Amino acid sequence: MKQSIGAVSLLVRDYDEAISFFTGKLRFRLVEDTPLGAGVRWVLIEAPGPGPTRLLLARAKNREELAAVGRQAGGRVFLFLNTDDFARDHREMVARGVRFAEEPRDEAYGTVAVFEDLYGNKWDLIMPRTLG
Repeated sequence: MKQSIGAVSLLVRDYDEAISFFTGKLRFRLVEDTPLGAGVRWVLIEAPGPGPTRLLLARAKNREELAAVGRQAGGRVFLFLNTDDFARDHREMVARGVRFAEEPRDEAYGTVAVFEDLYGNKWDLIMPRTLG
């Protein structure tokens, strides 16, 4: 049996503002935007690069879900965006207005800095160390 996680659901307040942030500031690619009726859409985005992991942008539909927008991991780093060139991507993201919560740092596992998406979810931009 071969299985993989094809998408991770990310709660958003509004589809279009989320698409704009992810495609404009993070340079993600819009894979699919299909209306499902009653204002619901199937919106898939993916990071520029290899790998099948996608985010499903899910518009919050009630008070409980709205309260979780931006806090899906309770304030911890929620998602990890790998890069092959940390300095390039960090510089470009800052230039596009992405808000970093800290300065880049070197860790045993790689070069990393925490940034926030438009809702406040914390992400790591990380260039993993190659294992030799």
